[in-house]
Amino acid sequence: MKISYNWLKQFLKIDWEAEKTGELLTDLGLEVEGIETVESIKGSLAGVVVGKVLTCVQHPNADRLKITTVDIGEESPLQIVCGAPNVATGQTVPVATIGTTLYDDKGEPFVIKKGKIRGEESHGMICAEDELGLGASHDGILVLDDALKVGTPAATVFNVASDQVFEIGLTPNRADAMSHLGTARDLRAGLIQNKVSLELISPSVSDFNVDDRTLKFDVVVEDTEKAPRYAGITISGITVKESPDWIKNRLKAIGLTPINNIVDVTNYVLHELGQPLHAFDASKVKGNKVIVKTLPTGTKFTTLDGVVRELHEEDLVICNGNEEPMCIAGVFGGLDSGVSENTNAIFLESAYFNPVAVRKTAKRQALNTDASFRFERGIDPNITEYALKRAANLILEVAGGKVSSEIVDLYPNKIEDFQVFLSFEKMNRIIGAEIPRETVKNILASLDIKFNSVTEAGLGLTVPAYRVDVTREADVIEEILRVYGYNNVEFSHKLNTSISFSDFDPTKIENITANQLMAQGFNETMANSLTKPSYVSLSETLNPEHNVTILNPLSSDLSVMRQSLLFSGLESVAYNINRKNSSLKFFEFGKTYQHFESGYSEQKHLTLFVSGNRSKTRWNTSDTPSDFFYVKGIVITLLERLGIKNLKTTPTKNDIFSEGITLSLGKIKLVDIGVVKKSILKEFGIKQSVLFADFDWENVLKVGGKGQIKVSELPKFPSVKRDFALLLDAEVSFNEIYNLAFQAEKNLLKDVDLFDVYEGDKLEKGKKSYAVSFLLQDETKTLNDVQIDKIMQKLQQTFEKNVGATLR
Repeated sequence: MKISYNWLKQFLKIDWEAEKTGELLTDLGLEVEGIETVESIKGSLAGVVVGKVLTCVQHPNADRLKITTVDIGEESPLQIVCGAPNVATGQTVPVATIGTTLYDDKGEPFVIKKGKIRGEESHGMICAEDELGLGASHDGILVLDDALKVGTPAATVFNVASDQVFEIGLTPNRADAMSHLGTARDLRAGLIQNKVSLELISPSVSDFNVDDRTLKFDVVVEDTEKAPRYAGITISGITVKESPDWIKNRLKAIGLTPINNIVDVTNYVLHELGQPLHAFDASKVKGNKVIVKTLPTGTKFTTLDGVVRELHEEDLVICNGNEEPMCIAGVFGGLDSGVSENTNAIFLESAYFNPVAVRKTAKRQALNTDASFRFERGIDPNITEYALKRAANLILEVAGGKVSSEIVDLYPNKIEDFQVFLSFEKMNRIIGAEIPRETVKNILASLDIKFNSVTEAGLGLTVPAYRVDVTREADVIEEILRVYGYNNVEFSHKLNTSISFSDFDPTKIENITANQLMAQGFNETMANSLTKPSYVSLSETLNPEHNVTILNPLSSDLSVMRQSLLFSGLESVAYNINRKNSSLKFFEFGKTYQHFESGYSEQKHLTLFVSGNRSKTRWNTSDTPSDFFYVKGIVITLLERLGIKNLKTTPTKNDIFSEGITLSLGKIKLVDIGVVKKSILKEFGIKQSVLFADFDWENVLKVGGKGQIKVSELPKFPSVKRDFALLLDAEVSFNEIYNLAFQAEKNLLKDVDLFDVYEGDKLEKGKKSYAVSFLLQDETKTLNDVQIDKIMQKLQQTFEKNVGATLR
C-alpha cells in the first residue's frame, strides 16, 4: 500500500522528516518497507528558469539554426543556439541552464553542457514541452506568458509537486488502515504516545447541498444480507474532462493513472477515506431505477475490461430498471454503464457490501480490484454517507454540475460496534509488565475506543465497527501494546525454565542430516505446502480424491495441500534452470497432506533433488554429470551417519520414477530413490535429468539416531558378488530384473542391487544400460567358481529370454 506524505499532512499538520515518521509507523505495526521521492515532473525542473529572448539571428553556418541571446536575470545574457522554427525576439521561454539534467521520452537523463554548435558557442537550451516532461509536443519551443518575471524557477511556474511516498506492508487484518485517513488515525495515536498532540483534520462536508430534485432514482435492495447498507445520489450538468493537476499529482504519487475527473474523484476518495465508490452514467440506467440483487447462474455480463463473464447465482450485482446487470457489486463495473466523455449526469454509489460475499465473487470471477481488496477485508460501515458527500463536493469542484437528488441511504439493520471487557490483571499477565492505567486509557481513547465502565478490575469498552480486527480482549491488549511500544516494555534479564532430559531429540537428528547434506554441496529449500490440484494427475500413485482442499483459496494454483514434495521441488529446479543455474542439489524437510475416509493424514518427509553436474565447473576438474549411483551413495552415507545399516534394496513401486529402488530396514520402508520420468519433467519444462530421493522421515526417526547396537554372529562362509552390465529396451524396469533374478535362483541369491543407469547418445535409440550386482552366499559351505558361473549363466539366460537383455 502506498501512502503519500503530502496527503497524510492534510489530516495531521506534522513537520517530522519522512524517515522519522516512517519509523513510528513501523513501530505501530504499519511496516514501512521503503520511502520513495516522487515528482510530478521528473527532475522537478531543477535548473530551468524563465528567460526573455533579446535577439534572434540566423546561424552563419546552418540554415535551420538561430543564434539567440537570452536574459535569465543574471549580469549578462546567455548566447544559446536554437533549432526551433518558432523562436523569435521578445518571447518569454523556459531555459535549461548549464548543468541542468533533463530526461528524454524513455526517462533517460541527459545533462545540458556548454558547447559549440557549428562553430558558435551555446550556453544552455531553450526547451520544448516534451523536453521538460510537460507534454508530447516537439513542434517548437514552449512560449510562456510575458507577465512572468525573468529568472523565475520553472518549477514554480508549472506547480511542480514533490512528494515522499511510504510503501507500507500492510497485514490483511488492518483493513482500517487501508487509506490515508486510517493511516493518519494510527499515526496520531502514536504521536500522542510520543507526547505530540495533533488534531485529526477530516475533510469538511458541511457545505454539501442538494441544488434541486430533478433527477430522482429509485433504489431497491433485494439482498440486505449481502448489501447491509447502500446509498446513492445523482449529479447532473457535469463536464467529463481531464482532472486538475492537484488530483492527478496525488494519484500518480501512489501509482494510479488518472483517467478523467469523475473516475479520478472516486479513486481519490477511495484512497483518502477507504470507501470505494462507483459512478454510473445516469442516461444508461434504464428506468431511472437501481436494483441490488442476484441473478441466475450463467447470466452474461461484460465488465469494464471488455471481458464477457458468466455470473453465479450468489454474485451480487447492481441492475437497472430492466433488471440488467450494470456492475458486480464491490468488485468491478460494467462496460455499458460506465462514465464516458459524453456523460453529463451520473448516479454515484457508496455502499457497504458483505466482506465474505465480495471475496467469494472476486475469486469466482478471478478479479482483484482496489474496491474488492477493501470490501473483502471490511470497511467502515458508518462512513458511507460521509464519503458520498465528500465525493459529490469534489465532483462539483472539478466537473461542475449540481446535486440533483436527495441522498438515498438504505440501512435497515445497523452494524453495531463491538463490546469488549478488558481485565487489567489479564492485560499485565499477557504483556509481562504493568502499564500505568492512565496510559492505557489514553491509548484507547486515541484509538477511538470508548469507555462504558471503569472499575478496579478492568474497563468495559466499545470498539468502533471499522476495527474489524479488534473483537476480543486479546485484540484490545495487542492494540495497547503496539501503540505503547514493544521496545518500551521492560523485561527481566533472568530466564527461568524447566529442563527436560530426553534420550531422543528429533531436532538434533534433522540438524545432523542438514549439516551433512550442506557439507556435500546441497542447499536447503522451503516450498509452499499449497499447490495445484492438477499435479496429482502426473502420478497414478496419488489420488485426487485424497486432496486436502482449501475452502477459500487465494488462487486455483494454491487450492490444495500437497500430497508429494516432488512437484514443488521441480518448480524450484525449473526456476533455477531457466536462470542458467543448471547444476543443482536441493533438500527439503516438509510435510505431505492427504484426506482419507478415516480422517486427515500428515506425514513428514525429507526429499533430495539432484540435477546437472556433481560440482561447479573449475579449471582443474572435469564436468561429471550426476547419476543414479551418485545419489544412491549420498543416501546410503546419510543413513549410515544416522546409524542405519544393513539396508534391503527392492524395486520401487512409485510410478514417478523411470528407474528407481526402495531402501528398507527389514519391513520398514525408508526411502525411494530414482530418476524422475521425462513425462513429468516435461510438464515443468525441464529437459535435463533429475534424480529424486524421498525419505519417509518418520520411519527414519523410528530406526535411526537412537544409538542401539545389535550383535549377530558373523557368517562362517564368504559371500560372492558378481555384476552384469545389461543392455535393455528403455521400457524394461529394474522391478522386472529383480523379480526374474529371484525366480531363476531362489536358494543362493541373497540380494540384487541396481548401482548405475545409463541412457545416452552412445546407445542406440530406445535402449538403456543397467549395472546390476548380485550377492550370492551359501550358509553351509564356500561357493566354488563352477557353482557361481552356473548361477550367473542361468541369470543371463533368464534375462535374455524374458526381457531381451544382452551383456555389454
